[in-house]
Amino acid sequence: MASQTIQSYRNGAEIHNGDDLCKKKSIKLLEDIGLPNGLFPLEDIEEFGYNCEAGFVWLIQKKKKEHTFKKIKRAVSYAHEVTAFVEKGKMKKMTGVKTKELMLWLSVVEMYIEDPSSKKITFKTGTGLSDSFPVSAFELEE
Repeated sequence: MASQTIQSYRNGAEIHNGDDLCKKKSIKLLEDIGLPNGLFPLEDIEEFGYNCEAGFVWLIQKKKKEHTFKKIKRAVSYAHEVTAFVEKGKMKKMTGVKTKELMLWLSVVEMYIEDPSSKKITFKTGTGLSDSFPVSAFELEE
């Protein structure tokens, strides 16, 4: 069952179901807004939705997933439901994504590429901490 937030953006949204199609749609969205195409290494995606007018996107997967981005040795946890508001080069007001810092899991609330020529992407946590990494660490392997 989708959260109340998702329910409020369903009207007028492009909604897709099924893992293969949802993966393709999420990768295309990331590429369209200028973010690395491997940011959402999710499995068993049940639903992908995008309300273009509001800039609201959501992904619902069968169960939460932990993933380690090997190039930067960072563990990230994706909840059953991931949501964000998107715009060119940025995702903000994110829910459902956490990163492991030392022994703590911190919510990622924003990610953005301020200067594409820097080839760096910045992640901001709910505590106000931010860290930048090479964009290449989040690209899908061909």
